[in-house]
Amino acid sequence: MGGSKKKGPSAPVVRRDPYEMLCVSRDSSDQEIKSAYRKLALKYHPDKNACNPEASELFKEVACSYSILSDPEKRRQYDSAGFQALDVEGMDMEIDLSSLGTVNTMLVALFSKLGVPIKTTISTNVLKEALSGTVRVRPLPVGTSVSGKVEKQSAHFFGVIINEEQAEAGIVVRVTSSVQSKFKLVYFEQGANEGYGQVLQEDSEKTGKVTSAGMYFLHFQVYKMDSMLAMAKDTKATFFKRLEGLQPCEVLQLKTGAHIFAVYGDNFFKPAVYTIEALCAKSYEGTTHKLRGIEAQIWRKRNELCQFETEYRTALSRYQEVINRYVQAKQSVDELLKRRNNIHSSFTVARSVPNASGSKPFGNGSSSISRGEDLKSKSLVEEGRSHSKGKSTKKKWFSFNLK
Repeated sequence: MGGSKKKGPSAPVVRRDPYEMLCVSRDSSDQEIKSAYRKLALKYHPDKNACNPEASELFKEVACSYSILSDPEKRRQYDSAGFQALDVEGMDMEIDLSSLGTVNTMLVALFSKLGVPIKTTISTNVLKEALSGTVRVRPLPVGTSVSGKVEKQSAHFFGVIINEEQAEAGIVVRVTSSVQSKFKLVYFEQGANEGYGQVLQEDSEKTGKVTSAGMYFLHFQVYKMDSMLAMAKDTKATFFKRLEGLQPCEVLQLKTGAHIFAVYGDNFFKPAVYTIEALCAKSYEGTTHKLRGIEAQIWRKRNELCQFETEYRTALSRYQEVINRYVQAKQSVDELLKRRNNIHSSFTVARSVPNASGSKPFGNGSSSISRGEDLKSKSLVEEGRSHSKGKSTKKKWFSFNLK
């Protein structure tokens, strides 16, 4: 996207109608909105209006307005309920790394490395040079590849000349980086005064051991995935948000003639190493046919998920109610069974009750018999002792020495 957007608490509360702010109508296409934003962003950019604080505020309003109208979901919400349906303060903003100092760039790089999603935009200087037509355009013949190294927040421009046969078959432009550099692939159209205006942009994504980005001009609708829109704040809704970032590309085919593409270095501190190539789709008819089918299926699935999400959440709410009833019923049954077991225990477990003498009662008749036998044994022992004592005395009497 063109222009610069900054994120922070200083962003003003949007009060003016975004359509009015961008000078477009409510039925304007995405391309018309994008073109209007680029012009106003360049007009009010702080770098061009250092002595005009009002321009800086207008620039922020333009950026906020575009962040609403460029997002299909936010635009739908605004059209239906106005600003009340939007969290304006929390909207995602793009960052122009070329406008940041070294310290701020290091902080942004650190946050990005920690996994914080940060969306960057093309440097205003690059867009200004493109609009003025002062950029150097290198040739890129169809069917060939060119390798290069572009400095951070700078761009290399390439001219692709397409003949009638190639335009009829379709064109694919792709960029790869074997060292996993971050970059943007940008498509420009020639405008007034021999300058070039930005039309499409694709950010590089990691695919296996390389980073890559591609644009497809195949006469049928091809979609691009905006990873920022695909992110879900509600983790439970991640599945339903996976296709939300799928957006239709505005350009379906390229006409015969010259077309301008650029590779923009999106690294924080070092140059981006890349290889760019333009291919004719005639050599990939089978692959093109498969792509057309799968793109249509995914778009239909995206629309189906919107309806399915409503059904899913209704069923999930009902399921949660049933689960809560189950938990309550289980707790109730467990409590009743516990009380029942306690009552049964009071009948089956013997309790000790002291008698009048303070001694414990005998549990059964065997205890009294045992006690009687103990008394009898004690009596016999004592009788035996008396008998033994008498015999001993008598024996001593006969043992007197009569001599």
